[in-house]
Amino acid sequence: MLGLGSLGVFLAYVMSIIAGALCVVYGLKNWNIPSDSEVEKEVSEEIEWEKRDPENEGGLF
Repeated sequence: MLGLGSLGVFLAYVMSIIAGALCVVYGLKNWNIPSDSEVEKEVSEEIEWEKRDPENEGGLF
């Protein structure tokens, strides 16, 4: 069987390739998705900036 020692070796190779392919798919799917903590930090910074903005006359807050 392709010069492999046994069925177990063949299955190990196949499973390694499948695992690598799944890792690539997962990485591509989640490439530019920021973590929740980053989103919360950016939102709170934006709110603070809006509060201190001198050009914001009345605005949101």
